[in-house]
Amino acid sequence: MFKKHCSLILLFCITIQFVAAQQFKIHSHNDYLQNVPFWNAYANGLNSIEVDIFLKDDVLYATHGESEIIQDRTIENLYLQPIQQAVSLQLGNPGELQLLIDIKSEPYSTLKKLISILEKNPNIINKQQISIVISGNRPMTKEYINYPDYIHFDYQSLEDIRNDEAWNKVALISLNFKKYSLWNGKGRLTEDDYEKVKAVIDKAHTYGKPFRFWGTPDSKTAWKAFRDLGVDFINTDLPYASSSYLKTLDQRVYHNKVSSKVYTPKFTSDQKDIPVRNVILLIGDGNGLTQISSSVLANGGNLTLTQLKSIGFLKTQSADDFTTDSAAAGTALATGKKTNNRAIGADASGNPLINITELLDEKGFVSGCITTDNITGATPSAFYAHRVDRSDTKGIISDLSKSKLSLIIGGGAEEFEKDLAEMGFAIIDSTNAIARSTEKRVAHFISKEDVPSILEGRGAVLAEATKNGLAFLNAKNAPFFLMVEGAKIDSYGHHNNVSGIVSEGIDFDRAITEAVKFADATGNTLVIVTADHETSGFSIPQGDLENRMIEGDFTTHDHTGTMVPIFAYGPQSQEFQGVYENNEVFGKILKVLKIDLD
Repeated sequence: MFKKHCSLILLFCITIQFVAAQQFKIHSHNDYLQNVPFWNAYANGLNSIEVDIFLKDDVLYATHGESEIIQDRTIENLYLQPIQQAVSLQLGNPGELQLLIDIKSEPYSTLKKLISILEKNPNIINKQQISIVISGNRPMTKEYINYPDYIHFDYQSLEDIRNDEAWNKVALISLNFKKYSLWNGKGRLTEDDYEKVKAVIDKAHTYGKPFRFWGTPDSKTAWKAFRDLGVDFINTDLPYASSSYLKTLDQRVYHNKVSSKVYTPKFTSDQKDIPVRNVILLIGDGNGLTQISSSVLANGGNLTLTQLKSIGFLKTQSADDFTTDSAAAGTALATGKKTNNRAIGADASGNPLINITELLDEKGFVSGCITTDNITGATPSAFYAHRVDRSDTKGIISDLSKSKLSLIIGGGAEEFEKDLAEMGFAIIDSTNAIARSTEKRVAHFISKEDVPSILEGRGAVLAEATKNGLAFLNAKNAPFFLMVEGAKIDSYGHHNNVSGIVSEGIDFDRAITEAVKFADATGNTLVIVTADHETSGFSIPQGDLENRMIEGDFTTHDHTGTMVPIFAYGPQSQEFQGVYENNEVFGKILKVLKIDLD
């Protein structure tokens, strides 16, 4: 009993070591059926390539059967010669390339012919990184040892062959997936099927050999499931798609460590027909519905944002393009007018448009802008500048000096040739000091250059700036308008970076929390939360609520034309429900403030 117990422990340790050390590879199943055999799989970095062969008239054709033979489509033409070319011309990386040859004709004569051909290709059989593995019709297991050292075999059983010499000739274990599950690769394996499949893989690994299923479903969901289960060679008929997906999977899976403490609003003033004194507009740059969903799910299933009841959707198209940029979208929100992409506070003809901070200044309001972008970024500058092109940084800075803003917080101190103090702003060294300041106009730089991200250690600066900025504006004894931008959601969308999208979205919610708390404390403050556009065509096909894991995927590195959500909280928040154009937000704000433009 003791010996049996020790043996089990040893076997378990060997299995753990093997699994921990393994790295999955991708197997191009029936590769000879691809439009471009060998090269398609090889160019996409697949590690194993399968070709069926059939011996007829002393020729090894690449085919499943005699009736499907196509003249000159031989193993030499389709595989051995291309491998020779790849090696001699140093094309790609032939390291650890497995050529799995599935014999469909009589095994002994076919294998004899194959060996005679391989012997004429010493660059292949003598190259340690290239392995030749025989599958399909094979000799008897005990005869494996009769074949050259460069020939190995695909073992299709979980029975121990009890022959160490023959076992040394086994390259991998392959089994028919359909014997254990009828899963089609959609949804998830049932619990029973999962346990069956996992048990098979675990048992195969106790033999210390790589494992492959054949007859598998061929989808992203399936590829990830097999990778997570520890399958060593993942079977596919889609070399490009599987390689693109699997080799980027680790970059697209994020286990979240950031949190936003969910605040439950009081709803005392929400949707009530009472006067609105202050407006807080929070803009998540690039923060579409899926970005929000990913942050919700990675934050345990809730955000402060998702507590709000007044919800709508904005259409974001610009004046000259189906897909807006931040400049045109920011201008639509700030001025109520659609404009061309790249334009800041200017119409499609280049004429200046009055923005909401300028308009409200005439009505006795004070205003501020807070951003995790540079102060001269497209979204914040749309609320104070008037430029034909967003890249006109000097012009934007000049407009800032003439703006009606009382508060500005963001990055990019090095962009300013002259100090903001010369423009009439008192420079505050910390966000906490802003709340205590009695200066007429204050500015705080979060960074000299670009603002660091949450993943780079920024901390809850945006929430702190929002809380203290609100205290500063509220102390002016005047109604106020504050724009707060979570800018880095967009930046990480452009880089197709899931961890950045999720963490920045959760951090944005911490700022939303401060705004909603302030609205509850005052009873006369309207909070609006929206986005300028969606970025990256983000989707979240899989995840794990318990472990706060999100898998993301993307359709582009650019913006998209999809609608974005808008949430509102506080007096008359119901005015922001429905589906409408982004430039209509401006008019709705003026409506609830009872400001008539005529």
